[in-house]
Amino acid sequence: MRDLDIPTPAHTRLSWDYTPRTPQLQRLYQRAQEQQWSAAEDLDWSQPVPFGEPLPDGTDFARVSFEASPMAVRGRPMWDTFRWELQSWLVSQFLHGEQAALAAAARLVQELPDVESKLCAASQVTDEARHVEVFSRYLREKIPQPYAVNEALHALLKDVLSDARWDITALGMQIVVEALAMAAFRLAGTTFHDPLIRRITTLVARDEARHVSFGVLALREVNRQLTRAERAEREDLVLDAAALMRRRFLLGDLWERLEVDHTAGIRYAASDRAMVAYRRTVFTRVVSALDHIDLLTDRVRLGLDRLDLLGDGSPVRRPAGPAELDGGIHP
Repeated sequence: MRDLDIPTPAHTRLSWDYTPRTPQLQRLYQRAQEQQWSAAEDLDWSQPVPFGEPLPDGTDFARVSFEASPMAVRGRPMWDTFRWELQSWLVSQFLHGEQAALAAAARLVQELPDVESKLCAASQVTDEARHVEVFSRYLREKIPQPYAVNEALHALLKDVLSDARWDITALGMQIVVEALAMAAFRLAGTTFHDPLIRRITTLVARDEARHVSFGVLALREVNRQLTRAERAEREDLVLDAAALMRRRFLLGDLWERLEVDHTAGIRYAASDRAMVAYRRTVFTRVVSALDHIDLLTDRVRLGLDRLDLLGDGSPVRRPAGPAELDGGIHP
């Protein structure tokens, strides 16, 4: 796929008020400094990744999923091939998303209205650069054939990065893309098949938790001041983004590479219990973040439910007290 080249209006805002006003942002910025890590020094790159080799059988749930799939006719080795290719695809999409997050964070440094928020965004730029470094190295050195950016992810990134309003970019990246990535990283222990990528995703997930928390803090007050029309526009973005991300997880890229009938593969990914459970699980982080920025409206909840992204259709309720997001702060 061709490079994504997006002309955007350059808007810079500087504040001459340096008085700290938001303790949560101060703690988040301090934690970002304390939790820095090095892609070169804190990871053992000598660990082999036996890409394509046989894997353990996995759970009964996974076995039943495979037996119901269009891959089952090719036998047990195909299950291993699929799982390795899924790992390759996921890490490839992580890399593409992290590069977009790097650009978005740099833009937030430029446009956010207060110095405290700019400092947090600047610390995120450093994090995202490290994530691009570590995922690109893993793919170059350990994976024989990484994947191009998925077309649904490409479409979402184009939408949120081309909007002139910083809060729209933050909503798409910090609340949707980053929260999905954080949830996927948390599942790495059961999704990925070598200790190196599991260690990478553990470290990256810690950073992403701060980024989602920062997004909540940056957007919560802004969203409280939205007009009805402005709120409806942001609801549209959330629902469009959710539809695109659901489509991404139907794994069309994999079916093409594995020479599985595209229609059969999509049908399987859309309806299989394990696939549905995975999508619901990763979207719980998005739902929680939306709830904290007052965008989990009835309309958004209904739309997510229609996309089968809300578990059993249960409503998500805000905790009675201040809820701690994974970043370790109380938004």
